[in-house]
Amino acid sequence: MSQFGAPRGRTCSRSPRSRTLRSVATLTSAVLAVTVLAGCSSDGTEEAPAAAQDNAPASRDKVADGGTLRWAVDALPTTLNSFQADADGTTARIAGAVLPSLYTLDGRGRPQLNPDYLESAQVVETEPKQVVLYKLHQQAVWSDGREIGAPDFVAQWRALSGRDTAYWTARNSGYERIEKIERGKNDLEVRVTFAKPYADWQSLFTPLYPKQVMGSPNAFNDGARTTLKATAGPFLLKSIDRKSGDVTLARNPRWWGQSAKLDSLVLKAVPRADRGAALAADKLDLAEIDRSTAERITLALRDARAGRNGAQAALAHGPGSAIAPSKALKSWALAHGSDEKKAEEVQAARQKNQKAVTRYANEQNGLAGFVVRKSLEPAYTQLSLNGESGALADERVRRAVARAIDRQELAESVLKPLGLPATPPGSHLALAGQAAYADSSDALGDQDTKEARALLADAGWVPGGAVKKPAGAKDGTEAGSEAEKAKEKNKAEGSSTDSKKKADTASDEGLYIVGDDKPGARRALPAPVIGAAGPENGTDILTSAPAAARQSAALLARAEALDTGTGPGRAAHSVTKPDRGVAGAYAPLGTAAPVTAPEASQVLGKDGKALSLRFVLPSGPGSEALRAVGDRIVRMLDAVGIRTQVTKVADDSFFKDHVAAGDYDLALYSWPASAFPATDARPIFAKPEPASDGSLLVEQNYSRVGTDRIDQLFDQAAGTLDEEEARELVRQADARIWAAAGSIPLYQRPQLVAAKAEIVNAGAWGLAAPRYQDIGFKKAESAKGAERNR
Repeated sequence: MSQFGAPRGRTCSRSPRSRTLRSVATLTSAVLAVTVLAGCSSDGTEEAPAAAQDNAPASRDKVADGGTLRWAVDALPTTLNSFQADADGTTARIAGAVLPSLYTLDGRGRPQLNPDYLESAQVVETEPKQVVLYKLHQQAVWSDGREIGAPDFVAQWRALSGRDTAYWTARNSGYERIEKIERGKNDLEVRVTFAKPYADWQSLFTPLYPKQVMGSPNAFNDGARTTLKATAGPFLLKSIDRKSGDVTLARNPRWWGQSAKLDSLVLKAVPRADRGAALAADKLDLAEIDRSTAERITLALRDARAGRNGAQAALAHGPGSAIAPSKALKSWALAHGSDEKKAEEVQAARQKNQKAVTRYANEQNGLAGFVVRKSLEPAYTQLSLNGESGALADERVRRAVARAIDRQELAESVLKPLGLPATPPGSHLALAGQAAYADSSDALGDQDTKEARALLADAGWVPGGAVKKPAGAKDGTEAGSEAEKAKEKNKAEGSSTDSKKKADTASDEGLYIVGDDKPGARRALPAPVIGAAGPENGTDILTSAPAAARQSAALLARAEALDTGTGPGRAAHSVTKPDRGVAGAYAPLGTAAPVTAPEASQVLGKDGKALSLRFVLPSGPGSEALRAVGDRIVRMLDAVGIRTQVTKVADDSFFKDHVAAGDYDLALYSWPASAFPATDARPIFAKPEPASDGSLLVEQNYSRVGTDRIDQLFDQAAGTLDEEEARELVRQADARIWAAAGSIPLYQRPQLVAAKAEIVNAGAWGLAAPRYQDIGFKKAESAKGAERNR
């Protein structure tokens, strides 16, 4: 996620190693980085991706030569330089097609050396310093005919090292560790020497820009925003038409690898809300879509197989389906009645409705030519808890919120209707199938209403606490008089409240839409059943869940073994500034839960202050799914006595003005999964540091929750060349991130792509990177071939 200036909690990098990540929430896209670790589950077996790719794979001999494919993007790129702060998903897509990627990702999100650019790349020395030797492909050349070589590596290193502040770079992690770059035995060899070990060296030089772009601050800052002086991919950048909203990529005649199947690839800027209509009007061939458009395509295919045309479909499930025969007859009668004014109004409404029916019918006819390809994005949606101040500054309250949330229910609500796997992510730092993935969620524990209430009680938040005064309480006649008045007032309000009870539904109490000066009236809700047991009645003394506590202790023991050096094969040593581990993830023995179910549905309080959290959600038309998840979370928090004030804000201000600025208590947004967690995830979870002006330097840690030990584990993982050790360090960091409860991963985001049925090697790639030269249209079967296949 790009960094944004903020009045509170400035999002500033505190060292050159900081690397800006772009969120893939409802805001921007991001490219999955590659990794060097080998993934496995807790029992030592390799973890499979949560969902497979769905991109209609076909061998190149089955793909037709030629043609133009029109591919939707969110917007035209503001820059073509991937290392600038305003680079976006379109920037990344163009770079992937026209610039060298030294490593690409397979279906498990794991790096594979790209033979189009490299013959080999390996660590050839570790002492006295790490040296990586790249051997380049003999035919690899830029579009101007110059060989790709050491001068390009040197220019990119110097631009991104952070030593020259004239370069306006957004990220430079890893480049600052390089000591020198030199030519090897010949022009095809590049030797990179590191000043200190760097595990994630394979993340560097992807994409690789020509020295014409990286060689000077002016070329880097301004020149590469609108054009690229040289490229080296299966496609080259032909034109950017800002009037039509098109970026045209053409087949590269100097490309030495397998030739691109398409003549051209046109990236068209089409907002997601307009993509259904654009697909139906045959203006797009390939587009990421939302759930509603996917459902319409599914209906169109079903109707086509049943022999129904668009007009019949409109009457079955379109605008015409809502018109009952009796209403249609009444409408006709009014339209032809003696009341001319009424007849005119009804005729206008009938014409409007008929246009809607006709439009829907035509669109369904057009959508019948598409299929929906689906997988899971390399990104996860999280609930972020702002721990900078207020109630959430107390880790017990954050953990209570986390224990109140049923992640499985939330994942199923989003993914199950789409036919996608609905297992909540067990890691903040990788996704299932990726090298560094391991489920460390036991460090916090599963959903448990009793534990959530007990944690809140231990933190001092109890029913009735909102009306208790810590000091200065009145007594005698004055107090008695005021008590009588309060009693009469409560009695009157009670009778009014009883007459207005609602059914269990998503609460809009405290709902506030920015621009509306009248927040909704608060109302109490009955506590819904969360989990198998639901709200408890009667007094109950809570204890730690033994199995979960043992698992949490085991994770802590592993982390402490690394901290103290007492693990197998390690010498003991002392470590300064240890954090508190996972102690407190479970309520202290003997903490009592609230005594009755009605009390559990009451707002909790402490020292006369109610426990209410400000939940900020985007209000745009593409954020319906996120808001539905938010509604469920509100109900879950209601069940443990936590009230929320839901604030809906414009999409364009949601992140920069609220999340990045720290103006929220709870928020939902997504992070891309990085295959280099030691490098890319560190700024997301780095411990905030105070600035001289009293604000916080948070990097990309918008929850503002972190520990010294988490930072140490990231640094150690990035600095070791032992893959097994790096993997274990990353897992221990993740366990501590879970225990800190600053962010709660909820579900891996669905990836829905509409594609014409004849398009192959394109669609929902999941964790993999596209192979642009293989995308194309399936060859038409010959008459003999069709006869043989019958």
